[in-house]
Amino acid sequence: MVDSHLAVVLLVDDRGWLLLQERDEHAPRAANQWGMVGGHVEPGEDFAPAAYREVTEETGVVLDEGALILWRDAEYTYPDGHHGRYHVYAGRVDGLTDADIVVGEGRRIVFVDPHTVLDLDLAGSSRHFLPEFLDSDLYTTLRSAL
Repeated sequence: MVDSHLAVVLLVDDRGWLLLQERDEHAPRAANQWGMVGGHVEPGEDFAPAAYREVTEETGVVLDEGALILWRDAEYTYPDGHHGRYHVYAGRVDGLTDADIVVGEGRRIVFVDPHTVLDLDLAGSSRHFLPEFLDSDLYTTLRSAL
């Protein structure tokens, strides 16, 4: 049974780095760990609008409609048994820097070098999805647009 529906977003900057959030001690799940920007889909809301809403709420960045591509529709179960259905979106953001991010949730939200992403203390869902994303054709395409 799915406990929650989540829309998460992987933004790739013009260096090929990924925007990730360091969660703070108040996070209800994965406190003090790194994760993808995004969150719960509200009742009656579709995944895609939730993804755009979550990016704006958490970073202050307003993305143009069509900026995100659905990369994965998958389920993930945390070790504690919490089970969620994830829509993982990705998009390219040229010219966006850490200085443009207004942190609306968490300790910080910054672009991370893809070579160091997997060295971070990642939330379970991020540890699950990020290696596959970094090896994906979509990431290669977003990165190759440099």
